[in-house]
Amino acid sequence: MNGLAEMLKPTEAAVVASVELRDIHRVIDERILPEGFVVVEDGRRIAATACMLIAFYFDSAKRLTSEERLLAIRQAGQRLRGLGDFASLVEADWILRDDYLAIDLAPFFQRAKARMDRLTAARDMVVSDPDVLGGAPVVRGTRVLVHDLAASVAAGLPVERIASAYPSLDARKIELAALYAEANPARGRPRASENLPVGAVVVADRRVARRKKAGRNSWSTNASVQNSPSSRNAKATTNPLTSSGWAAQAGKIGS
Repeated sequence: MNGLAEMLKPTEAAVVASVELRDIHRVIDERILPEGFVVVEDGRRIAATACMLIAFYFDSAKRLTSEERLLAIRQAGQRLRGLGDFASLVEADWILRDDYLAIDLAPFFQRAKARMDRLTAARDMVVSDPDVLGGAPVVRGTRVLVHDLAASVAAGLPVERIASAYPSLDARKIELAALYAEANPARGRPRASENLPVGAVVVADRRVARRKKAGRNSWSTNASVQNSPSSRNAKATTNPLTSSGWAAQAGKIGS
């Protein structure tokens, strides 16, 4: 499927349009795009080419009114339907005119195409295999988790330092991994594979109960235990750090 016909998830569209995810949902909810560029059945999807219009809508908000931006998007939408692919889309004349107003959309299309090309490269670089780390996305040909790389980049670690920790990766692969993770954020914990790798044998299967944290009622719980019938027959102990404890210690010293 080429870039023109492809429908993107909201997170992918946010990357290609270089806007926030909430902006993508706003575009869908307010029906800013022309009909046919958005699909809401079985999950929200946006046409890849529409990301260019989304970028224009938000980037020009301080210079153009809402009516002017919507008019330009409607005119551009009509032209988009007659084009074949991203190459012809970039080469087309994207200067829109309405009376005294002229808007050149070419820079928005060029930047969005560049981001779409990088997203396509990131997809080709990442693989998910149920037999490799439970199917978590990894860099092709390695066992390096994509979202681990993205977390390192988000933490502000220099790309050179990350690359030194993974000799099989270079700066381009690390940047593409971060882009892929942004377009496909991890949700919850990765699912473990139900099937063992070939040749693997279970040596032990032991479940360890999770330790409970002490709550606010820990003192009352201890008190109820100490006052229980079984505890009354137990030998009493004195805490040397309490007032009665100090008194007991003083009595011993005095004797």
